[in-house]
Amino acid sequence: MATQSPFSLLEGLLQNFSLPFTPPAWAIDEVRRRVVLLLNHVLMQEPQAMERLVRQKGSVVRMQWRDMTFVVVVTPAGLLDLAAADAQTDLSLVITDESPFTIAQSLMAGNKPAVRIDGDVQLAADVSWLIDHVRWDLEEDLARMFGDAPAHGLMQAAGAMAQAVRQFAGRANKDTSGGTSA
Repeated sequence: MATQSPFSLLEGLLQNFSLPFTPPAWAIDEVRRRVVLLLNHVLMQEPQAMERLVRQKGSVVRMQWRDMTFVVVVTPAGLLDLAAADAQTDLSLVITDESPFTIAQSLMAGNKPAVRIDGDVQLAADVSWLIDHVRWDLEEDLARMFGDAPAHGLMQAAGAMAQAVRQFAGRANKDTSGGTSA
C-alpha cells in the first residue's frame, strides 16, 4: 500500500480551510520594499545584469501569484523600484500553479514553476536571462558579517538541510504518484 505524503494532507487542509485573514496594507507594502532592496542588492553584484536592465529603463513588470501582485519599474541605473499598482505594464508574469506545495516541489527538483507571460518579448528575454544567470552569493554576504570560516560552515549546514528536504520530497512524491502495494 502506498504511503500518502504528509504534504498532500496539509495541502488539502489548506485548500479546504480558507482564512479570512489579510495582512494590513502597510505590512504588504513594507515586504514589497524589502524584496526590492534584496533584488537590487543581488543585481548590484552583477554588472552585466544591470547593463541589461539599463536598456529597459522605465519598463514596468507585473508579477502575480494568486491574488498577490508585485509591480516594479526598471530605473535608469539598471535597478528596480516599486511601481504604482495601477501602472501600465510592459510585461506580465503570472505563476499559474495555485498550490504552494506544487511550486515548492518544482523548485526543489530544479525546475521553474509554470508561468504565463504576456508583453514585451525583449523585456521577457532579459528577465529570463536574469532568472537563469543572476544568483545571490549568500556565503559572500555572510562572510562580510561573520568571517569566512563561519559563513562556509553555515552554508554547508544549509546545503545539507536542503538536500535532506529534497530527498524527503522526492520520496514523498514517488510514494504518492506511483508507489507499489505490498
